[in-house]
Amino acid sequence: MKRLLAAILTALALTTPVAAQDPVNITGGGGDPVNITADKFVVDEASNNATFTGNVVVKRKTLTVWAPKVVVDYGDDGPSDIKSFIASGGVRIKTDEQDVTGDRAIYDPRTEKLRVTGNVMVVNASSTVGSGDMIVDLKTDTTTFTGGGGRVTGVFTPQ
Repeated sequence: MKRLLAAILTALALTTPVAAQDPVNITGGGGDPVNITADKFVVDEASNNATFTGNVVVKRKTLTVWAPKVVVDYGDDGPSDIKSFIASGGVRIKTDEQDVTGDRAIYDPRTEKLRVTGNVMVVNASSTVGSGDMIVDLKTDTTTFTGGGGRVTGVFTPQ
């Protein structure tokens, strides 16, 4: 999963302007294409960011991200120096194993942490967990759920 997210983020930052409805098909690390569609795509070289808006869909292998808006901020070294990937406005992240929803998702490649905030719900074959906040540490392979003003809830089904 760590390599998959990193490849998606790199691919997002390396895109060039395209027609709004045409999918962006990029070969990320490992040769697997990253397909991105959105209603609008703006690259702001002065601010070092790329913004996809309107029905954004990012697909690579078995990972799909849906969001109304995705912003990739990169450093002075260009698109290979990604600072953050932020999906907002109601986010869904789906893999073969699980489905995650929340209000906002932020990925920081330097810390290798993914944070999903606001009405977080994680569903897989054996459990459903709801919380206000979830942090996935890809370095340590740990996930922490916090209530975010409420309580963490979970339903677990033995397999």
